[in-house]
Amino acid sequence: MGDLLMSSPAIRALKETFNCKISLLTSAMGNWIASFIKEIDEVIVADLPWVKTKKPVDEKETKDLIEQLTKKNFDGVVIFTVYSQNPLPAAMLTYLAGIPRRLAYCRENPYNLLTDWVVEKEPFSFIKHQVERDLDLVRSINATTQNDKINIEISKSAKESAIRKIKDAGVDLEREWLIIHPGVSETKREYPEENWIGTGKLLRDELDFQLLVTGSSSEKELCARIRNNIGDNSFALAGLLSIEEFIALISMAPLVISVNTGTVHIAAATQTPVIVLYALTNPQHTPWKVKSSVLFYSVKEELRSKNQVVTYVTENLMEKKLEPPSPAEIINETKKLLEKVSEIRVAN
Repeated sequence: MGDLLMSSPAIRALKETFNCKISLLTSAMGNWIASFIKEIDEVIVADLPWVKTKKPVDEKETKDLIEQLTKKNFDGVVIFTVYSQNPLPAAMLTYLAGIPRRLAYCRENPYNLLTDWVVEKEPFSFIKHQVERDLDLVRSINATTQNDKINIEISKSAKESAIRKIKDAGVDLEREWLIIHPGVSETKREYPEENWIGTGKLLRDELDFQLLVTGSSSEKELCARIRNNIGDNSFALAGLLSIEEFIALISMAPLVISVNTGTVHIAAATQTPVIVLYALTNPQHTPWKVKSSVLFYSVKEELRSKNQVVTYVTENLMEKKLEPPSPAEIINETKKLLEKVSEIRVAN
């Protein structure tokens, strides 16, 4: 979800410049957020053999996808990647589908697989934020936009139903609350559970916040354990909300504290202040144009990527052996960020 949200300003640039229909080819996870990005007209959901999936991808599925793409007679394709990814499998897929114009960053010479090749210079020459990277890619074909923020649109009813659900869960709507989001899809990006518990207790005892512990259905046990160990004035909401209700809840929160996952980019889209507990995997994915604080820590050596581009960044461009931030550090950042937000509101 986060990758797609960060690509959405570039998608907007394509839409505004060429007045074209936008079809998104994405995974099931990307599909969860796609309907809230107004520039996207159609979504094609597919598991692909070069993308992490829960089960192996059948060869026939890929052949069927090529046939489906061929029938749609697309004019062009833009392939968005992070700097450690290879665009050529996707380029081959779209080449076989007969799509005549194919744009991507690529480190090696793609020859006929790409008609519009932007040489990949990251991370060895510089590193850009993912939003800037994607905007620069489409700028190479003269697609631009004046609005480079991440935007998503939800219905008014989503806020109403989210409020109803948290009230039914026991949240006192007359008192302040904030969101803590511990769940993440990769073990290497996890923040220690005992630290979440310590952070929650300090947020409650020092700042008098109710704590909404959010997550997906698969994270129910994690959120329940954290809630049970924090105790009073904490609420486990994993699996309770639809994705639209979750976006609505974030939009109403005074602050979100989260690991580096899609939640952070939803907060950026809703302009909700966010503190990110950021395991140093890809430095391109910090919150974009929103009041935020980023607390970095190192990935355990045994969990680090085998991708040599990622290894280069880890060994040459990142601080070594950063410990996860302590609950006390998180509380200090919370106080600072809330004070900044309060000052801005008073000024306005």
